[in-house]
Amino acid sequence: MSGHGHGQGQMAVQKNTLYVGGLAEEVNEAILHAAFIPFGEIKDVKTPLDQATQKHRSFGFVTFLERDDAASAMDNLDGSELYGRVLTVNYALPERIKGGEQGWAAQPIWADADTWFERQQQEEEMQRLQAEHQAAMKAAEELHRKKMTEDREGEKDEDDTDVRDDPMAMAEVLNQRS
Repeated sequence: MSGHGHGQGQMAVQKNTLYVGGLAEEVNEAILHAAFIPFGEIKDVKTPLDQATQKHRSFGFVTFLERDDAASAMDNLDGSELYGRVLTVNYALPERIKGGEQGWAAQPIWADADTWFERQQQEEEMQRLQAEHQAAMKAAEELHRKKMTEDREGEKDEDDTDVRDDPMAMAEVLNQRS
């Protein structure tokens, strides 16, 4: 039993391309390159940009020429900090990479990992805003109702025979009779 391929039993992974997740916003391809170059020759660095914001989606890919270099970079950098964020470094899975250059730049790769978390946060934010909005509406209603009641109380004190001067009240009285 060799301790070979730990837990990566599924498909053939690209042993020289690493997926790097958890990037701080300031990290760009140059910084990523600098963080990984100590482990060996780098063939390519990619941080796919979000088309809307033109910022990366907090992950990137680093491709080494040599698999061994990629392996030691992964061992050393997975769980380490860069710009105060903890990195996740794994072998990139081949189906994420195929589709060539455009394929992975244009597509939200690992979307299910990274943006799921962002989506959760956005949903929580939405719910919070809705709750605040509802609370505000409720408060406004309460205030309105209280004011109405006070106005009515005020009217009562002045004079109960007020009805004649109030066309709406007159109409109501007439309606009740018919």
